[in-house]
Amino acid sequence: MLRLVIGNKNYSSWSMRPWVLMSQLGIPFEEIRLRFDFSPGSAFYTELARFTPAGRVPVLLDGDFAVWDSLAIVETVHERFPDRGVWPAEARARARARSIAAEMHAGFTALRTHCPMNVEAELPEVGARIWDEQPQVRRDVARIEAMWSDALAASGGPMLFGTFSAADAFYAPVCMRIATYGLPVSATSRDYVDRISALPGVARWIAEARAEHDFLDFEEPYRQLPADGP
Repeated sequence: MLRLVIGNKNYSSWSMRPWVLMSQLGIPFEEIRLRFDFSPGSAFYTELARFTPAGRVPVLLDGDFAVWDSLAIVETVHERFPDRGVWPAEARARARARSIAAEMHAGFTALRTHCPMNVEAELPEVGARIWDEQPQVRRDVARIEAMWSDALAASGGPMLFGTFSAADAFYAPVCMRIATYGLPVSATSRDYVDRISALPGVARWIAEARAEHDFLDFEEPYRQLPADGP
């Protein structure tokens, strides 16, 4: 069976993409979760070094063969399971889905930086401040909304290319960010966020992220636990 090495579900947007994709499409895999700790010589890095020289999650393990980077993992899963709908069947839709997934993979630095994924948190007041102070975040969100709107209009929904695909998996962490920070988006985008969040694979990730209760201060730039917190 394939194995997928991931980080904390509450924080790891990169891990979320292949995990949600494989879960939603019914592709069997075993999860290996490594607790984030980016200090030199940490157990996270020591354990991860067994699987990949890249030092990052996610990693897909096929026996003793490792594939790292979320795009490479998705393409590997597509090749192993060509009938599961990882990418749209029609050639142009497939090319467009790969284009917008790659744009997510390589871009939107401001949104990633100022709105780190934090599934468990509700930070609308932080989101309002970011929205006011960070024009690049607004530009990132506007570009994402334009892509979503175009894809949904062309496909008729409910997912970006009709049925769920890797394109939706790649934007699932963006949906988490929009929810956490209460970012102002159109009704079309809000409905898409709600539909993504309700997918069984995504809903399971959300539930398990919320159940972690593993507060990591270096992943939490906007809040601290109360003095008497756990």
